[in-house]
Formats: sequence, structure tokens, C-alpha cells
Amino acid sequence: MTLKEARERLIRNLIEKKFLKTEKVIQAVREVPRELFVPEKFKKFAYADNPLPIGIGQTISAPHMVAVMTELLEPKKTDKVLEIGAGSGYHAAILSKLVKMVYTIELEHDLVISARKVLQKCGCKNVEIIEGDGNEGYEQAAPYDKIIITCAAQEIPKRLVAQLKDGGRFVAPLGGTFVQELVVGTKKGEELILETHFNCVFVPMRKGKK
Repeated sequence: MTLKEARERLIRNLIEKKFLKTEKVIQAVREVPRELFVPEKFKKFAYADNPLPIGIGQTISAPHMVAVMTELLEPKKTDKVLEIGAGSGYHAAILSKLVKMVYTIELEHDLVISARKVLQKCGCKNVEIIEGDGNEGYEQAAPYDKIIITCAAQEIPKRLVAQLKDGGRFVAPLGGTFVQELVVGTKKGEELILETHFNCVFVPMRKGKK
């Protein structure tokens, strides 16, 4: 089976399981080659529905998790999105097909460099990777229509809430080190109104050195 055939099989499975629901998200997953965002030795597993190691203790999320979080974010072509946890750049690449601009923050320098190279190779011109602490957000481009955290946060950083537009949408895994709940928030005034979806497991969100 070729990687393209494996990608189509994965997409069919994600649709059948209702992880992928909208045509625009389905098309975005189809257009982004996940094999480019994983280490060479894992390319043959690129379309298995599992997380894969990308180095420095980090992982690329399982495709069903990327699909679910993208659908819950309800991306629009006019959106400016902030992502916390660029990792390999794969989720940012998916979002780039769906929104106007993606700003994504990554703490690890080596991942920043490799993600920039792959995103450039994929022609993702509307993604900017910022090397830094995701807890601080990215004030320079705020406010954002949507914010997504792709690592486990014990609590939602107040600076991120402040950088979200009123009425904006927030998706994040929230909880402890070993298990979290996937939550969706809508900003009302200065507060986030949260709804919980299901349990999930992500690598912990870390803080940069002062």
C-alpha cells in the first residue's frame, strides 16, 4: 500500500468514526502529507492512527485527535489562530488550509527549525512559528479569533484568555500529567465558558526558563 492509499484509508476510517465531519477539514487532512512531519524511521507509520515520537520527548498527535480538535475549533477562512505547541508543525499545516493566519509557538529550538523547513516545503505561507513560552501567548498579533493548545495544560493561562477576542473559541486538553479532559471554551467578557468533551492524553505543557 502506498502512503497516498494509506492516507485515504485513514480518512475513510476517521469519517466512519465521526472524528472527521466537515468537508473542508476532510480536504485539509487530505492535502497535508503527514509523512513529512515525522522522523524518517517512522514514515511507514505516518497514517496509523497513533501519536508518533518527533524527538526531545515530544510527539505528533494521533490523526483522530488532530481531526477532533480541528472540528471543535470551527475554523473559518477569516480567522487568525494562535496555536500553543507547534511540535512538528503538522497541526499548523492543517489549520493553514482552513484559516487566514496561524501563529504557533514552540519552546524547543530544534523543533522550531525543523517545523519551519517542513512548512516551507509544504507551501504553508500563512503560518508563523514563534520560538518561546506558550504560556505567554503572542501579544504582538493579538487578539485572536481562535486559540488551540496541543499540549496538556493544568490550567488555562490567563494571558491566553486575554489574547482571545470576545466571542472567540478555545480548544485545549486540560488536566494533570497522565490524563486530561478535552475542553472547548467560548469567551464571554473576560471569562471562558467551558464545556468538556472526553478524556485524552497529551505531553505536558512546559514553561520557558526565565
